Amino acid sequence: MKINALDFRANDDIQLSKLDTLPKDRLTKKEAKKELAESRRALAEFQTKLYAHDKHAVLVCFQGMDTSGKDSLIREVFKDFNVRGVIQHSFKVPTELELSHGYLWRHYIALPGKGQFGIFNRTHYENVLVTRVHPYYLMGENLPGINSTDDVTQEFWDMRFDQINNFEKELVQNGTFLFKFFLNLSKEEQKNRLLRRLNLPEKNWKFSGGDLKERKLWSDYMKCYEEAISRTSTDHAPWYIIPADDKPMARKIVSDILLQELENKSHIVIPQLDSETASKISEYKSQLENEK
Repeated sequence: MKINALDFRANDDIQLSKLDTLPKDRLTKKEAKKELAESRRALAEFQTKLYAHDKHAVLVCFQGMDTSGKDSLIREVFKDFNVRGVIQHSFKVPTELELSHGYLWRHYIALPGKGQFGIFNRTHYENVLVTRVHPYYLMGENLPGINSTDDVTQEFWDMRFDQINNFEKELVQNGTFLFKFFLNLSKEEQKNRLLRRLNLPEKNWKFSGGDLKERKLWSDYMKCYEEAISRTSTDHAPWYIIPADDKPMARKIVSDILLQELENKSHIVIPQLDSETASKISEYKSQLENEK
């Protein structure tokens, strides 16, 4: 099955309730896993070229509601990568040190270097999602002019969208290929996955009572996601909305989109040896072969 990345790119007016959480065309679990294995091997080959080329980085960002499958997707899509060429960060509640800086600081210092893939499991978008649903969290940032939640206006969020767009534009201008994926899970499927956590003893540790509190705010989160995606999906840093109710298919779609877009970067090649070294290859081989 061929995936067209453009079919999943977000537009300027996102209405998540009208988007499918299951792909229109689906493979069996076995078929999806087989095709994923093929595309992730090709991605690993691209990673080798990226590492050797050493002029660009790739940043892959994942957002989604709890149980949308971010952790397992990252594990399955990137499992063939050389570990020295990939870094992964899961951003949780900001620490005291992180709160003492601007909200983008902890994301800047986690960025991949040239030749590396970086994976953000939850991202800088938490700062216009969770903090928007729970604006009192902003009080911990000790921001000038924000003394109570009454001071958090639409102008404040407009400013943050502008800051995020500028942050991403800077990354791209300096050689980072940026991908942003929203795993679009249905509320019914989240219910099933939460029940599975409760029904399977080995999954109990993943469950928290806070999961149900956040679930009650589902519609609030969807509104925040819709605006965040609409305001920040650009040509240089697009959002892709991935139907997430079928985990094997979601993994395949993400892997295929990455591969399709990165294979277009035809200038990413393994560099040629310098002329002096190339001219001495036979000599070097002879030295090794005749070692005593």
